[in-house]
Amino acid sequence: MSSYSFADVTAVIDGEGGNFSIKEGAADEGISIEPVGDRNVMTPGADGAVMHSLAASTASTVTLRLLKTSPVNRQLMTMYNHQTASAARHGTNTITVSDPARGDLVTVSKAAFKKVPPLTYAKEGGTVEWVFDGGETTYVLGSGAAQA
Repeated sequence: MSSYSFADVTAVIDGEGGNFSIKEGAADEGISIEPVGDRNVMTPGADGAVMHSLAASTASTVTLRLLKTSPVNRQLMTMYNHQTASAARHGTNTITVSDPARGDLVTVSKAAFKKVPPLTYAKEGGTVEWVFDGGETTYVLGSGAAQA
């Protein structure tokens, strides 16, 4: 039998101005990591043959969805302000997301805050979405090294 729980997932950011868990106060939608582009480009020839071109980029976008009341929002805002004050500090984050129960490990390095998240003040608190552009991403999914 297979099962999954977000409770098993850990997520950490490490960069100029901070090193902390980014999971506390995560919203139902959690964390997503999406490749920026395709790794393959297929070019068909006039005779029906095809050529596959392997793209070198492993860039990705990381979206972190937090409850409006999560203390992580303050930590990320402080880190954002520190990093965007100088190009020397910009794009230096590493985001690590792991699920030891599955043996999953995703590491996104050379990550930069994309922008200040959109904010909504309404009847319900809602969520705050932090988006990062990551320069390099490595994936290990279901390595079989699951830990209880």
